[in-house]
Amino acid sequence: MAIREVVSADGTNIVYRVTGPEDARPLVLLHGWSGTLRCWGRAADDLAERFRVIALDLRGHGYSDAPEAGYDDPKNWAADVAAVLAAENISAGAVLLGWSYGGIVLSDYLTAYGTAAVAGVVYTGSQAGIGKNVPGAATGPAMQKAIPDVFEESAGRAMRGFAAFGNANTGPGRDKGGDAQRLFGGSVATLPRVRKALFYRTVDNTETLANLDVPVFVMHGEADPVVPVENGRYIADTAPNSSTSYWPQAQHGLFIEDPERFVAELTAFVETLS
Repeated sequence: MAIREVVSADGTNIVYRVTGPEDARPLVLLHGWSGTLRCWGRAADDLAERFRVIALDLRGHGYSDAPEAGYDDPKNWAADVAAVLAAENISAGAVLLGWSYGGIVLSDYLTAYGTAAVAGVVYTGSQAGIGKNVPGAATGPAMQKAIPDVFEESAGRAMRGFAAFGNANTGPGRDKGGDAQRLFGGSVATLPRVRKALFYRTVDNTETLANLDVPVFVMHGEADPVVPVENGRYIADTAPNSSTSYWPQAQHGLFIEDPERFVAELTAFVETLS
């Protein structure tokens, strides 16, 4: 395992972790809003047995820089991903996976840089755009309940806001203590101004989706209360070459809820790529 960093186009320092064989196919993991590169848990370790897994701390998250502004510019998010690919000398064959907000970042990258470095794309519990009246960008009831408390400077209010997610990120049933606390801790550690800024932008990547020339795989829980499954269906319906796996009764963090199934389905998709 190696922790590395690279400077993005606007001077923001982006931290990322590389695990797995250096000569394996690159699999780039883009976490969600208020997440970190550690959110993937055991699924990332299992994936690293087969792939060169590159997990980013998105700007404003984890150990990456948190600039005062620029979160509303899709080109900044795109440049962050491009900087990591360049630093790792990846010019072809990568698989990009976005969870939740990471799907927006992934789509920003594709809009700005195209698919020259990309063999396939995965959206899990995610969407491709954001903003009022943007198609495929509806907000789920858990997210609606969490706002505006999750934007608060007050730690008490912020924690109450995040509590509105319940077990959405880990799935129904028995509380997954270590995984749940890691996700919760990363969320609270993200600066309030960053948590808020990420929602104050509008971008519609529908045209990019409609013109993609690489395979797309959508994994989405049908009971996702954070990012509605309709957002995943919109991606699948818009992209020319898409395959899907909709999980009945599953929620938002499929890689925590059932890591074995998550890894198996993702691996099966990647093995179809040229």
